[in-house]
Amino acid sequence: MPVNQVLLREAEAARRLGTSVRTLQKWRCNGKGPRFVRLSRAVRYDPADLEAFIGVGRRMSTSDPGAGLSGQAAA
Repeated sequence: MPVNQVLLREAEAARRLGTSVRTLQKWRCNGKGPRFVRLSRAVRYDPADLEAFIGVGRRMSTSDPGAGLSGQAAA
């Protein structure tokens, strides 16, 4: 990631994902959400990581197991 890369705050990331800040916080605690960057006590999100997280969730049908939200291939 370039040094001048713009990182998003929690509220901005939640807005892009269409979820709440609290959901992002729960996902972080459970290891289920998008990758994040911790800068001291501040949490930030790289827009590319949000796009990757969305990509993992893409499905062709409701029966498509996809790769899963953890980023691991489905068994």
